[in-house]
Amino acid sequence: MPSNVPQTFRELLDGCAQSAVHLEMRDVYAVDYEQGPFADWRAGFRHNPADRASWWRPWLDVVTEAAGRGVTIRRARIVSEPVSEYTRYLYDNTFTNVAAGEHVRWLPRRRASDLALPGNDFWLFDGRLVQWNHFGGDGSSQGPEVTENPAAVKLCADAFEAAWARATPHEQYEIR
Repeated sequence: MPSNVPQTFRELLDGCAQSAVHLEMRDVYAVDYEQGPFADWRAGFRHNPADRASWWRPWLDVVTEAAGRGVTIRRARIVSEPVSEYTRYLYDNTFTNVAAGEHVRWLPRRRASDLALPGNDFWLFDGRLVQWNHFGGDGSSQGPEVTENPAAVKLCADAFEAAWARATPHEQYEIR
């Protein structure tokens, strides 16, 4: 990988000028079932959208800054139905992503069967640079990998646009 390619996600998004798209394809990511936000949600806690200070976090600042510079940020989630408990948790908290400036859509997995999709979740920045997100079987992060390989970029761009075109906007998606 060339040394001039940004290495951290923050650097990648800070260097983005037009668009950042994210395709998520897992039903579960590593979570702590005993403590933390997912455990709190499982116990019945729900963020109050009107109490922004209670749910705003540094990630949302990064998104807001990028959107403020004119970067369009889109996230498509391919999900199995009925959804996993973790996907329900994501759904309940997606209002925070939207408030920060992301556009989010949901695509039921059975409607994605005939799409050519890469083997890993990814971010695509300005249609030129991919960050793969590698995960273990238990959902734990195995670290990112960044590439400017034109074939990988094209695969991700085409896959994202195909999924986005079929997906339902967050405000219209009914969780099942």
